[in-house]
Amino acid sequence: MAQGYVRVADLPQVIPVFPLAGAIVLPRGQLPLNIFEPRYLNMIDDAMGGDRLIGMVQPSGGAASLPSLSNVGCVGRITSFAETSDGRYLITLTGLCRWKLVAELPTSTPYRQVRADFSPFEIDLAPDAEVEDPEDRTVLLDALHRWLERRDMDVDWDAARDAPAEALVNSLAMALPFEIAEKQALLEARTVADRLTALTAVLSIDAADPDDDAETTRQ
Repeated sequence: MAQGYVRVADLPQVIPVFPLAGAIVLPRGQLPLNIFEPRYLNMIDDAMGGDRLIGMVQPSGGAASLPSLSNVGCVGRITSFAETSDGRYLITLTGLCRWKLVAELPTSTPYRQVRADFSPFEIDLAPDAEVEDPEDRTVLLDALHRWLERRDMDVDWDAARDAPAEALVNSLAMALPFEIAEKQALLEARTVADRLTALTAVLSIDAADPDDDAETTRQ
């Protein structure tokens, strides 16, 4: 579990959010981010001076300048920080707990803030203890192989076979360039076992669709 965050009551009710299409962070997953917009540089400055928590959330339509927010996001803690010579921030966000959007709050900050309800996802604060079915991993890796083959891509197969189920499933869900809706479905899957099933389905459907170009538009 994340040090200092044992119960949902340990997490703040109000969090800053970074809306980014095609990008999710999952509990105990690590998401690298390249921050360059002034409003988000300001957000990182404020977070680094406080609890280092940032809520990742995908937009769900609306104007590009102020999109609507998806109902579920995930809060992460900045666990790595570096500043480049041209003023960008290179950070790593480590996922803590998913949240349900309660309300967006009026704020004087250039970045957006929301009231978040973590209670539906308290299970995120402890590592998933489910025993993985080896057959499920075999089916997942077969689907992954077909998906990668269509795109002339590859992975470290030894690492994929040996990685703990949660690390494997979450890293694939975060890293692979799925559509926004597919990413959101993976984020909202209740358990790692549910996410493994959903991930296998997404890979299988995408691998079978000759018209799918696997491109995800990021804001």
